[in-house]
Amino acid sequence: MYKIPAKLYRTEETIKRSRFIATVAHAFTEEDAKAFISIIKNEFPDATHNCWAYVAGPPGDTARIGMSDDGEPHGTAGKPILTVLLHSEIGEIVAVVTRYFGGTKLGTGGLVRAYSGSVKNALAGLSIKEKRDVITLTAILDYSKIIAVKQMIESFNSEIIEAKYEADVSFKIELPKNKKDSFIHAIADLSGGEILITK
Repeated sequence: MYKIPAKLYRTEETIKRSRFIATVAHAFTEEDAKAFISIIKNEFPDATHNCWAYVAGPPGDTARIGMSDDGEPHGTAGKPILTVLLHSEIGEIVAVVTRYFGGTKLGTGGLVRAYSGSVKNALAGLSIKEKRDVITLTAILDYSKIIAVKQMIESFNSEIIEAKYEADVSFKIELPKNKKDSFIHAIADLSGGEILITK
């Protein structure tokens, strides 16, 4: 279980007459992140720079990351943005910082502070939610077992996301991945093997 962005969030500030617009959003995959970056570039086509970074995985995971200085001096934009994201304890996140140059150069240190600061400000106001590491199973059972199975599902911090009442009862169950084996054993003990579990 870890934190991910609940929805898109944007902040804006002016530093020495340059406008810095930071937009952060959820990015489940690298493709999601790249699509989001394209949307922002299209929204601000006249910007001096659209610098970005993403972490398309759990917090701090460097397996699926990306960054770009988009024309700023090397290492002054993409890397500071990525560093903030990697240390934020938020996963599956993409950030684009759009800059409109105001005529005053900030220098490399000033740029690093401006880009990392913009993202920190955006993260401070970002709505987040918990991402549960879950698996979905289907249980097929007799009507007489409904109450007992519902109680067991609840005791495993799981939920029924779909129910069908036909010749048998079919419950589609979402449960934490780390509880899968113990849940299957508990169901088998409860029913003497009469309840069928499928993935």
